[in-house]
Amino acid sequence: MVKNNPGEPYSRISSEEALEMQKNGDSTVIDVRNEDEYEAGHVKDAIWIPVDEIVQRMEELPKDGNLLFICAVGARSGLAAEYASSLGIDSSRLFNIEDGTPTWISKGLPTSSGHDK
Repeated sequence: MVKNNPGEPYSRISSEEALEMQKNGDSTVIDVRNEDEYEAGHVKDAIWIPVDEIVQRMEELPKDGNLLFICAVGARSGLAAEYASSLGIDSSRLFNIEDGTPTWISKGLPTSSGHDK
């Protein structure tokens, strides 16, 4: 269930909720982990932009639809969503997949590895 915590400019969602949003075709997953973590396994079709590069690479974020940020445990993805909000992206488009990539993979949801999308 989508959760909104006071003071957070994004909504928190689970892996399953993110998958449903992704299937609807109006949402993009942004993996903000380090390269070695990303290559080991990531959400299928995710865009890889490390959290430390979100501000410099903002133009690579889709202009339309929901942005679903993911990391390992929800901390870096929350920070990335906060950066996106501070750069003017509407908070209603920002989501943090709070259970993280290891949980996504352990649940058998669509995954890729290496630099494959």
